[in-house]
Amino acid sequence: MLRLFLLLLALPPVLTLLYTVAPPVSTLMLARVVQGLWVDRTYVPLEEISPHLVRSVIASEDARFCLHGGIDWEALDRQIDALGEGEDVRGASTITMQVAKNLFLWNGRSYVRKGLELPLALMLDAMLSKRRILEIYLNIAEWGEGVFGAEAAAQAWFGRPAADLTREQAARLATALPNPIARNPARPKPGHARLARINRGRAAAIDPHLECLPGFPGSN
Repeated sequence: MLRLFLLLLALPPVLTLLYTVAPPVSTLMLARVVQGLWVDRTYVPLEEISPHLVRSVIASEDARFCLHGGIDWEALDRQIDALGEGEDVRGASTITMQVAKNLFLWNGRSYVRKGLELPLALMLDAMLSKRRILEIYLNIAEWGEGVFGAEAAAQAWFGRPAADLTREQAARLATALPNPIARNPARPKPGHARLARINRGRAAAIDPHLECLPGFPGSN
């Protein structure tokens, strides 16, 4: 039992070290493969993903991505306060925390899972560059039934490579992430279209907050 515990404890850092160079797969992707379900994913480096999508995803999912060490403690404190007041708790999950969940944990709302995300996110931030974390996220995020990563999503929804996504297409994809099965980026419903319009404005102003992505257009 102790050996099993030590093995489980060592697995995330060992895999993270491997993922510094190797294309990672998410637990959801693995689960689909085990069930014999279709998985569409083509791993591409960050420079082959449209800057519009990078801006839109950061603006939508984690505007303070470059400012925190894997956990946005300010946002987390606000959510804890809201929980104490009996309000519905949403948000506070950084891109790094989502990468931790996708690589090592499971879907669904759970305080246990959320608690495990925190140390895993700190580990990822310590072992990987911000650029690599973002690249991994954009290559394992789910964008539809069996559709994973920006390249597969761009091809599935718009018939073009991820590098050629427009501002509008990027905004639709970014705002589909919270509910990728129900939201159709190619034919967004009114609520989704409204979120995409808001996202376009936020993405246009996000460049000053991308200093952790050296070489990215507008980050210097």
